[in-house]
Amino acid sequence: MKTIVLAATAASLLATSAFAADLQPRTYTKAPAMEPIPAPIYTWTGFYIGGHVGGAFNGSDALGGSNGRFIGGVQGGFDYQFATNWVLGIEGKYTFTDRNSTGAAFPGGFTVSDTNSDLGSVTGRLGYTWGPALLYAKGGVGFRSANGVGVNDSVLGTSLPFAATSHDTGYTVGGGLEYMFTRNWSARVEYQYYNFGRTDVAIPAVPVGGGPALVSYHPDVHTVTVGLNYRFNLGGLGM
Repeated sequence: MKTIVLAATAASLLATSAFAADLQPRTYTKAPAMEPIPAPIYTWTGFYIGGHVGGAFNGSDALGGSNGRFIGGVQGGFDYQFATNWVLGIEGKYTFTDRNSTGAAFPGGFTVSDTNSDLGSVTGRLGYTWGPALLYAKGGVGFRSANGVGVNDSVLGTSLPFAATSHDTGYTVGGGLEYMFTRNWSARVEYQYYNFGRTDVAIPAVPVGGGPALVSYHPDVHTVTVGLNYRFNLGGLGM
């Protein structure tokens, strides 16, 4: 009996050793690292169209003071992004206003009036972008339309003969901040200054005194607008 027990115990130990020898050590596998989500890549390259609203104010040397008024209009252009953060572009802009007449009375019994209406510009612009924001400066040719100069007798209210030298084309400069909030839409705030040189009005004979008179002023215009653009991006907004 004792022999049988010893034999059974030995067989059990041999079977356990053989089973343990067959077991392979467990291999530890490290979980794969998650790839970081790349930041959005914004591009300003492409055509755009849009609209704007805001206010216009005459310069300090214009007739009748600043005389602010509401304006609205459209714009369109093309931008090209280069050297990672720089944007170069060209833009056409047309701004609609009312036929805003300003006037001033002068010694000699006469008044001079000037009518400023629609404004336009063709400008180049250069900006620096970081992500969806673009800070830019612009400059180029400015023009105004539907303008006219008039001279009246302040007492009788009748028109007086005069000769005027005025300019409907000048230069414009400005700048702004634009923000791209979706793949195709951007919003901006912008300041733009229009300079149309000096206007000279010569009156051969004034109502009081009878002598000639010369009036000079600058019909400059300052505008502040907010705008919205739809952008046909050539590069798109990648992720």
